[in-house]
This record gives sequence, C-alpha cells and structure tokens, in this order.
Amino acid sequence: MSIHLVGGGWSEDYDGEVYREFLVEATERAASSGRERPRIGVVLVREDADTAGARAEAYREQLLRVADCEPVITSIVEGDLLTSTALSGIDALLIGGGLTPAYLDAVVPIVDEIRLLVGDGLPYLGFSAGAMIASDAAIIGGWKIGDIEVCSENAGESLSDVTIVEGLGLVDLAIDVHAAQWGTLSRLVASTEAGLVDGGVAIDEFTALIVGDDSLRVVGVGSVWMVSQHDDGVLVSTLGA
Repeated sequence: MSIHLVGGGWSEDYDGEVYREFLVEATERAASSGRERPRIGVVLVREDADTAGARAEAYREQLLRVADCEPVITSIVEGDLLTSTALSGIDALLIGGGLTPAYLDAVVPIVDEIRLLVGDGLPYLGFSAGAMIASDAAIIGGWKIGDIEVCSENAGESLSDVTIVEGLGLVDLAIDVHAAQWGTLSRLVASTEAGLVDGGVAIDEFTALIVGDDSLRVVGVGSVWMVSQHDDGVLVSTLGA
C-alpha cells in the first residue's frame, strides 16, 4: 500500500485521477477484511460548521464519482481535536485541505494510531494540508525567513515566519503544495537553502506523488518539483506526471 500526496486543486467536474489508485488500494484492503465496498475515512478541519458541511459533501461526491466506496467523514471545526473514532473500521484514510496548522493541531491526539495503521498497510491520501503534515519535518506555513519574503503572504497559512514542526512522520521529505499555482516552490527552496529542511518536494495542483515501497511515481496533470541541497546551493528538478 502507498502514501498519496496531492498538491490540492478543486473542481466540481474533476474526474478524480489523483484519487484513483488510492481507492483501488482501499478496495484491495477491504476485500482482505471481507468487505466489497471500502470504507474511506475522511478527516476535515474547517473554519466553521457551515463550511465544514459543504466541504464534507464535496469530498463525498468526488470519491463516489471515482469508485464505489463508503466515505466515513469526520468533520470538525478549527480548534477541536480528533479522537480514535475517526479511524475506526476504515480501509483507507484521507486527510483533506484547509488551514495546515489547524490540521496538525487536530491530529495530535491520534498521530501514533495513524502511524501504526499506515505502517500496517493502510492507504493514506493527504490533500493539500493533509500532504504537508505527512512529513517528518512538516512545513505548515509562513511567508518570510527572517526579513526576507520567500513566497506570497496569501500562502502563509496565517503564519508570518516559515514554520517547520514535527509532522505525522509518514514520509521523510518536506512537502509543499499548490506549487506552480501559489508560488510555494520558492518557500521550499528558501527553507532548504536556509537549512530549515534537508530538501523535499513541491506538488502542483491536480497532481499526486505516490510513495510506495522504494518507489516514487507522479500522476495527474502537473509536476512534482524536487528540491535538494547541493554543494553550490540548491538543486531543483522535476518529476512529470
């Protein structure tokens, strides 16, 4: 089973390419438990109850558009904490998008359980914020390093200074998202050059990096931008879909 990291992107008529392999893996895991329809745990953290309900229905419709499944949605508002019930009886876990620091705060009580489940082969899909917090060292926002602007303030996730904290620990690469669309590649480059992270990947919208056993693959319409430290500074390359 794999870890699927999606760089964001939302469209009501999207065909769901970045979810397809994730749902295939969920179906396989469900079959091993005697279930025909996989139960997809979906975790959403939204600004308020009204937006939480609307986005929950949007995720449900998107998943059902791709495959016959049973979305099991846990939707909470920013500041609330998740409990183990969000992980009960599921065949795959999807952590959605929104304010990245709020997502990380919300999952703190169940981080160890998520790690154990994914280590046992539970497919994981992180969408935008859910991708960013999957890292060992998670970039959760910010638009400045010291006095230097490294990306748009609009991409700062309500933080000024670029902030790196302990994430879920599912992958050892720092993750940034909405790369080409929001200009966040520069945040990852600057964070690597400053030694805040050892490098990582910035993922375009409607694009997923699939991390399997000793393999990396890209699906979708965009690129995954790989950033690494180099003797002469920082090296940037791309993996195309």
